[in-house]
Amino acid sequence: MSTKNKNTLSIVLPVYNEEEILEISIDRILKLKQKIKDKVSTEVIFVNDGSNDNSLNILKKYIDCIKIISFTRNFGHQMAITAGIDYAMGDYICIIDADLQDPPELIEEMYDLCNNEGYDFVYGVRKERKGETFFKKASAGLFYKIMKMMSDTNINLNSGDFAVLSKRTASEFSKLREKNRFIRGMIPWLGFKSKAFFYERDKRVAGITKFPFFKMLGFSMNAIFSFSNKPLTFAVQLGTFTIIVGTLISLYYLYLKFFTDSLVPGFTAIILTIIIFSGVQIFLIGIVGEYIARIFEETKNRPLYIIDKIFDFEK
Repeated sequence: MSTKNKNTLSIVLPVYNEEEILEISIDRILKLKQKIKDKVSTEVIFVNDGSNDNSLNILKKYIDCIKIISFTRNFGHQMAITAGIDYAMGDYICIIDADLQDPPELIEEMYDLCNNEGYDFVYGVRKERKGETFFKKASAGLFYKIMKMMSDTNINLNSGDFAVLSKRTASEFSKLREKNRFIRGMIPWLGFKSKAFFYERDKRVAGITKFPFFKMLGFSMNAIFSFSNKPLTFAVQLGTFTIIVGTLISLYYLYLKFFTDSLVPGFTAIILTIIIFSGVQIFLIGIVGEYIARIFEETKNRPLYIIDKIFDFEK
């Protein structure tokens, strides 16, 4: 990672089809930059994650005061954040989405915690999630509880990607090049001094979420399988349990057949047993398959992202 002036802040914003809100987002970020200019020199990096709307053209209108990284296609939110961190030149780097649900005005306070109090990683924790449905809040809460239970890394409940990290944290993070990325778990894994920053998350001003249910489900599975081998342990335990249950049922049937006059349950019991145990087997194979798929992705050793164009960068 390149170094530049001391006491600089890089603000990284991933963008995917945010034309409805992008100019408002840029305006608020630039107002923040002006407000803190006496405290810290700021560079603003927008990472266009293969948007197919007018987002890139909107960004180009502000080329005199922002920097732009544009991908060849959509590589995903986590890859866009990674690219921004890879190219950031600040002593501190802020990650924030361009949808304005995380208020940009809070960046100054988070930066102060890093710069003045010596934290390497200050991460946002949502006290309130305005404008989100009950199902969204409930599913998010369930996801974080499952992650905390299954992962050996301390991942805080209701935290997101909104964070400020030091250069040395960013440098170490840039060494982690796995394909299946869960950044809000990867950075805590580094082990640097961190602090939670509690705030109220705003509702979307415009546009729609880029994380519908099934995309969030895939993201959740990726997080779990990338940060824990406990599903494999669970598979072994469940497999052992089913063997024990199957053995006991078999012994019971043999007892009925040879030592009593009772009829051994017939077709229905056999079919139900086959269905249950077949389902368990398929489920366990699926868990193993998820890990094998991730091994396959890593062995291909493809780059995390491909950049089409870079605007206003020295490198």
